[in-house]
Amino acid sequence: MTASTTHTEINPLLHLNLPSPLILGSGSFTRKLILEEMNIPFVLKVKPIDEQYIGDRSEGSDPSKLVMTLAKAKNEALITALLDTNNVVKDDTAISQCHAAAADDDHHHHDHNQDNHDKYHLKLDHDLQKECIVLTADQVVTHSKSILEKPIDIQQARDFVQRYGVSPPSTVGAVVMTHLPSGISVSGVDISTIHFKSDIQYANLVDKLVEDGAPVLSCAGGLMVEHPFVVEFIEKIDGTQDGVMGLSKDLVRRLLVELREKLDDGWSVQPTN
Repeated sequence: MTASTTHTEINPLLHLNLPSPLILGSGSFTRKLILEEMNIPFVLKVKPIDEQYIGDRSEGSDPSKLVMTLAKAKNEALITALLDTNNVVKDDTAISQCHAAAADDDHHHHDHNQDNHDKYHLKLDHDLQKECIVLTADQVVTHSKSILEKPIDIQQARDFVQRYGVSPPSTVGAVVMTHLPSGISVSGVDISTIHFKSDIQYANLVDKLVEDGAPVLSCAGGLMVEHPFVVEFIEKIDGTQDGVMGLSKDLVRRLLVELREKLDDGWSVQPTN
C-alpha cells in the first residue's frame, strides 16, 4: 500500500556521523519519497531477485518472517553484486529485464534522483567503495491470517477490497541495513493497521481506480491509500502513514541509531595508504 506525507527533517546520517549517501536497494517511489522527506541523501542500486519461491506464504504463516526473509535476501543479493568486480550489467537485454522486474514498484512515477537506466549498474564510486550503508525493504498486506501481495488481476483486487469492508487489513514491512565493509547489519519490522468504512465493499472502488488510471495491480493489497477515491473510506490508521507507504521513518531512525552503536562497539574506518 502507499500513502503520502509532507514533512522534512534533519539528515540523521549527518547527525550520527554515518556514511552518506545511503544506498537504497529499492525502486519503490514511495520509499524514495520517504528518504527525501527525512532529508537522507541516497543513490539507487537495484538488484532484482525472484521472490516467488522465497519465504512461507501459506495460510496462518508469519508475515513478519516473510518480509524479513525477503528484505534480507534483497540485501544479500545487492551486496554480492556491489562487491563483485564484474558488477556492471552490460547486456541490454538484462537491463530491460531489470526494468520490467521493478516497474511495479515504481508505480509509473518518474525517477527524479537518478537515471532509471543507471540504477541497475552496480558499480560504486570511490567514496562509497570505502564505506557505505545498504538499505533494502519488503512489505506485504495481511488480512485475517492471509498474506496479500500484489493482486494477480482486477478480480482479485476486488476480492481484497471486499475483505477490507469486513475487518481491517494491516501492512507489515521489514527494513534491513548493512554497513560495508564491516558487514554489520541491523533489521526490524513495522506494522500498521488501516480501518476502512464498511461501505467500501459496495463502492465499486477498484473499478473506479482502474478507470482513473491508478496502478491497482502494482500495489500490495490492491490499494493506493493516498488516492482520493480511497481516502474517503478510511476511518483511521493505527500506526503511521510512512509505515503504510512501505518504509517507517521511526524504524529507519531506530535502525540507524542501532547501527551507529554497533559500529562504535567494534569497527572503525581503516586508514588508506
